[in-house]
Amino acid sequence: MSRKKSKPQPKKKPAPKVVKPVKQGTPWAYIAILFGFSFLLYANTFSHDYTQDDAIVITDNMFTQEGIEGIPGLLKYDTFYGFFKKSGKDKLVAGGRYRPLTPVMFAVEYEMFGERPWIGHVMNAIYYGLTVVTLFLLLFKLFSRREDQKAALMIALGASLLFAAHPLHTEAVANIKGRDEIIALFAALLAMYLSFRAHFEKKLPLHIIAGVIFFFGLLSKENTITFLAIVPLTFYFFTKENFSKIALTLLPYVAATLVFLVIRGAILGWTLGEPPGELMNNPFLKLEAGGWVPFTPGEKLATIMFTLGKYVQLLVFPHPLTHDYYPYQVGIRNWSDPMVLGSLGLYAGLTIIAILGLRKKSPVAFGIAFYLITLSIVSNIIFPVGTNMSERFMFMPSVGFAIAISYLVFQLSKKASANTFFIVIGAISLLFAVKTFERNKVWKDNFTLFTTDVHVSQNSAKLRNAAGGALSTAANDEPNEQKKNAMLNEAVGHLNEAIRIHPTYKNAFLIRGNCYNWLKQYDNAIADYSYALQLDPGYEDAHKNLGITYREAGEYFGKEMGDLSKALSYLTRAYEMNPNEYATVRLMGVAFGMGGNVEKAVEFFTKGTQLQPDNAFAWFDLGVAYFNAGNNELGNSYINKARSIDPDIDQKRRENN
Repeated sequence: MSRKKSKPQPKKKPAPKVVKPVKQGTPWAYIAILFGFSFLLYANTFSHDYTQDDAIVITDNMFTQEGIEGIPGLLKYDTFYGFFKKSGKDKLVAGGRYRPLTPVMFAVEYEMFGERPWIGHVMNAIYYGLTVVTLFLLLFKLFSRREDQKAALMIALGASLLFAAHPLHTEAVANIKGRDEIIALFAALLAMYLSFRAHFEKKLPLHIIAGVIFFFGLLSKENTITFLAIVPLTFYFFTKENFSKIALTLLPYVAATLVFLVIRGAILGWTLGEPPGELMNNPFLKLEAGGWVPFTPGEKLATIMFTLGKYVQLLVFPHPLTHDYYPYQVGIRNWSDPMVLGSLGLYAGLTIIAILGLRKKSPVAFGIAFYLITLSIVSNIIFPVGTNMSERFMFMPSVGFAIAISYLVFQLSKKASANTFFIVIGAISLLFAVKTFERNKVWKDNFTLFTTDVHVSQNSAKLRNAAGGALSTAANDEPNEQKKNAMLNEAVGHLNEAIRIHPTYKNAFLIRGNCYNWLKQYDNAIADYSYALQLDPGYEDAHKNLGITYREAGEYFGKEMGDLSKALSYLTRAYEMNPNEYATVRLMGVAFGMGGNVEKAVEFFTKGTQLQPDNAFAWFDLGVAYFNAGNNELGNSYINKARSIDPDIDQKRRENN
């Protein structure tokens, strides 16, 4: 019996493997910890005063001081206009500055709370905490695309802690004006977070919201524009999308940028303008043959390269810190300098790592690329930013540093245990936090800030000048004459250094003149004011103070030294500068009267009554002058007129004498 052959059954294809997306819960506990840590880290600033550039955007800004009514002015002009209150001076730095968002926030706070610095400090800490939380959420979402949930959480948490604790951020957070840095990064990170949610969750409206938030970041500070490169770079590293889809995702950012640039151009103009010719607004100048000339291209690039290396050093080892790197704290460098060559090698290495890591999509390469891109706009390479460097410029680039370090520590700790990761990250964050907490104390007020940091930035003309000014201002409130003079002499020492570094620093001559005036070294004061006027004939403060010094010198030599000849010499100069100032006119009358020249005394006391006809003292002085001239009738007449204006004039004169 034959068997039928069974037909061979076709092989079944294996069922396709279904990859289920990992459910990503919101780690609220970590969010709360990060926000609390970031907020409390700056709690010791809440009792601080206004400092540094707070005057530009808050205390001395005419628009901010108007509260809500001043908002149109803040939106209409350069950010510095409300401080200088004059056209032209608002563009002291190349290209001007249009950053209206945070001044508008300050105006609203002023409307609600008045001039209370604590609200500004508290709000800065809140916004800083929100920025750290947003960074954490963004990194957690990104790394969840390539790592398991635990690994993603560790990397995101580590980077966020390092960022939150870093001492370089004290200038941005402890200084209320630094809010522009905070809001710019907060808006950029939040926009990116929403873009990735929109992409992964297919929620188109979130793309639009991301573009709007990015626009607010641009209104806070222009360096937000670097995220036009960061956003596509991030999509490339953390997704498998092709370039066309990535470009579509970027459209809301491009639209926001175009709107911002149109508004900015309409207000500030479309050119960056020429670099300023004043050292305090252009660090790449040097004094040659009595005039300021630009650095050579080699000197400029070498000096920039030195500062770039200094940034990396401060990221890794943030000590010592200072808010001031103005000329010549960073001196003129050249390519024979080992520090410059070392920095060049370092950045060449970082660039190579970033490029080679592009294909492998290495997170370390991503962190380095993030750092380099956000650093570019404040590096002085693209355009001058007005100073050699500043620690607040690291606020945005330090995100890249934190990402790279967190991922490196994570990779190295794989061979050990998860505890190793948290021990290393925790130790670094703790050291950073201690340094930050201590550094915050320096931002208490201008006096503390300037007189502390001047010991670090000893070769900064600007900080030497600021320290001298702070000491001289504090000396005026010192009741002890010996301590007062000691403070004034210390101020003069700083101002001498400021002038040594910057021989045409007119403000340093002005402040040193003030110190000499208060020390009763009148000839030195007159010489400083005169030289300040030689540097700038239209320098109103120097002109005013010179006149005051001539008058006070005249009073001093006449009243205290009994030298009428010298007194009249000074008073005559004061009178020539301002013939309608009552105090000078009166002292001229007194000096001539003491010298026996009654006709001249009558002449000047008569002018005194013309300048201030309601001043009882002026009429009494004129009456006494006529008595001395032998005209008792007119003398009695004018004294009685003085008594009719002020019945207590006799007693007041006795008290004054």
